[in-house]
Amino acid sequence: MIVKMDNKSKHFYDIMGKFFGSRIVQNKTNDRIYDDNNKEWYIYLDNDSPVAFVSIASGIIKNVYSIKDEFLIELLTYVSKETKINDSIVTKIYYDVYKTCGFNCSGENEYKNFIRIRSDINE
Repeated sequence: MIVKMDNKSKHFYDIMGKFFGSRIVQNKTNDRIYDDNNKEWYIYLDNDSPVAFVSIASGIIKNVYSIKDEFLIELLTYVSKETKINDSIVTKIYYDVYKTCGFNCSGENEYKNFIRIRSDINE
């Protein structure tokens, strides 16, 4: 099940709290996760446990994390149908997932741990 929340949603911190400041997430993604007020969070729940998430602010993906590529593929496919994704700089480790989901990828050599993506699906 995919849910959409922000940091003012009931149970947001019950679901997402363990990810903020998590070394596991940071070590995997080379990115830090913050609960900024302007972000909308799309969270994939498997048996009521968060297994993947994407945060978006003004059409820009800010954070991406998943314990399995399959969860992230389903989540990004859902998100890209919900909203147009503008140029976003995201963690590079999910490059194959972004391509599978139909995102345009560029800047592979621009950043060490990140890549640019965008979706032309909702133009």
